[in-house]
Amino acid sequence: MAAGFKTAEPLEYHMSFLKENCRPDGRELSEFRTTTLNIGSISTADGSALVKLGSTSVICGIKAELANPTVEAPGKGYIVPNVDLPPLCSSRFRPGPPGEQAQASSQFIADVIESSEIIKPEDLCIDRGKLCWVLYCDIMCLDYDGNILDACIIALLAALKNTRLPKVTVNKVTCKPEIDLKERHELPVHKHPVGTSFCIFQDSILIVDPTADEESLSTSRLSVVTDEEERLCSLHKPGGTSLSAEKLQTCINRATARQREIQKLIEKVLNSVEAAQ
Repeated sequence: MAAGFKTAEPLEYHMSFLKENCRPDGRELSEFRTTTLNIGSISTADGSALVKLGSTSVICGIKAELANPTVEAPGKGYIVPNVDLPPLCSSRFRPGPPGEQAQASSQFIADVIESSEIIKPEDLCIDRGKLCWVLYCDIMCLDYDGNILDACIIALLAALKNTRLPKVTVNKVTCKPEIDLKERHELPVHKHPVGTSFCIFQDSILIVDPTADEESLSTSRLSVVTDEEERLCSLHKPGGTSLSAEKLQTCINRATARQREIQKLIEKVLNSVEAAQ
């Protein structure tokens, strides 16, 4: 009976739960799905992390390459994020070039990197005007069940914290870079941005960490990114119905609490990885 109701009238099915202040999966409206984190799982990457947010799974691998700085920014390196939503993660994605959601997600991550100053481009410069690091941050969704942006930011932050760059010196005689793979150093991560995504139903009911079904049925979506200083780094609202100032403040308050939870989780996992080495 319930399965038939859900298939025939998915919105009514969801609303029957939301009106009782709970959700079809048993969560409260402001409750996140279980978040698990695995760090350093890709041995061929310079840094990596695997995040599971309920059924949504995202892996981030970071590859550092040497390059020439741009003429406009001779003292800076750069970061190139790419979010991949392949057909293997959900039947909603098709083979071929990146779709609209993957492109929008990549742009969102690029904006968060810039606005939060998670990594300072100056720290990636090796020899001004001659040599710098480029960090290719490939974020792939393995299993899609909504709230991809939150999972991507956690995976990126954890992978950056896990990244170790080899020591590079420029030979004075040949002017060529010399790489010491045995001597590696951590990447200076200056800020710890964390995203919190919401969906709004019937312009008034607010839920956190939406599933794919909840995203498709909602009237509006919102992602709030804050850092450890409770600074608002990014606010992403792709269309939909408007949000009152009071509701927006509720979202920001929930996001700052979530930031503390995730930062603790990342530190805990990093400490356990270091202890095991």
